[in-house]
Amino acid sequence: MNQLLAAWQGTMTPEMEQVARDEGRPAELILQGVAAGSIVIPVNTRRRENRKAVGIGAGLRTKVNANIGTSPHQTAMDVHLAKLRAALDAGADAVMDLSTGGDLDRCRREVLSACPLPVGTVPVYQAAVEARERHGSIVQMTADELFGVVERQARDGVDFFTIHAGVTLESVARLQKQGRVTDIVSRGGAILTGWMLHNGQENPFYAQFDRLLEICLAYDVALSLGDGMRPGCQADATDRAQVEELLILGELADRAREAGVQVFVEGPGHIPLDQVIMNVQLQKRICKGAPFYVLGPLVTDVAPGYDHITAAIGGAVAAMAGADFLCYVTPAEHLGLPTVEDVREGVVATRIAGHAADLVKNIPGARDWDAQMSQARKSLDWERQLELAIDPVKARRYYEERNPAKKVSGCTMCGEYCAMQVVSKYLKKGTGMFCG
Repeated sequence: MNQLLAAWQGTMTPEMEQVARDEGRPAELILQGVAAGSIVIPVNTRRRENRKAVGIGAGLRTKVNANIGTSPHQTAMDVHLAKLRAALDAGADAVMDLSTGGDLDRCRREVLSACPLPVGTVPVYQAAVEARERHGSIVQMTADELFGVVERQARDGVDFFTIHAGVTLESVARLQKQGRVTDIVSRGGAILTGWMLHNGQENPFYAQFDRLLEICLAYDVALSLGDGMRPGCQADATDRAQVEELLILGELADRAREAGVQVFVEGPGHIPLDQVIMNVQLQKRICKGAPFYVLGPLVTDVAPGYDHITAAIGGAVAAMAGADFLCYVTPAEHLGLPTVEDVREGVVATRIAGHAADLVKNIPGARDWDAQMSQARKSLDWERQLELAIDPVKARRYYEERNPAKKVSGCTMCGEYCAMQVVSKYLKKGTGMFCG
């Protein structure tokens, strides 16, 4: 059943009920959010088995996406699926298959088969790969070939598409006129820009947006309107090209919802810390409360090897300001394809950012989780602390490596000078005074 159309009719779907249970929210609130477009539940109608509905949007826990994918130089399916398992084990809420190497149909179908969570793709990637194989050049791709890939992926069961429909001849002209340090860093945005400039034609996703909506409506694929003009460095943040694209995306989001297609909007990118909140507020205003999906944002350009931290800093601020969906960044960002361990590190760092924001947004259960950890620390209950850790695997490894006897009666760092033990022994609970 189409989630948005059902919500308009006042019909509670099983997916809405599941999201309500998982979020600890009234089911009516979920239905109202879906109807208003402030909540999306990406569930392709063809995915009848091995699926879990996930809600993204206002009043819900901040969600985390993990990107995985093959490349022309790394096509091993076992590695691809190992990264998927790592993302799931680390607590990702959604996964995007961004494969560009090997058998792309097989890659996608294997991920859909193995992943119960929402799965997204960027269809223009596969269309570009196939155009190069078929015609010898990406820019020889036809609009029919592009939409053929979209329909094929929808038919396979993909739950949401990143579509760079806001990269238009007008927005490209604006970028050329103003100039940029890093021009276009979005792979999808770059492919479509090259195609438009070579062919002298409008972006097919923009020119034939209604055709795209028909496919999405038929399978209830949610649209993630991509930020092809996102800034690739601090100097390019919140410039005319980025804002021009956002204005277009706001209009397209309206058209999607009017057609019964669920939609959320992607955002930047590399942004200075003092511009993060403003960017979130701008998107929410322009796109009428549509859920906001951000990459990072990365708040400095000088931390290769640590960009999962760079992104987590920006992601926490963005989510606090109202961003709903954080795309992870791994330590390998800007350097190479992530390893399985990089995937885990990226997911956990981004989950920390999202949870930090959820504490501020008073999301049900967020403060309870921290309160339970505080009580476990006060009582020196090490097993409970490890169970509550956002990454229990790493926490347990650290604890056992540094305490091989596993018989710690006090603090693992302070030993007999443990503050918790000293205070517990001498502090009078009733008066708040120290005894003599």
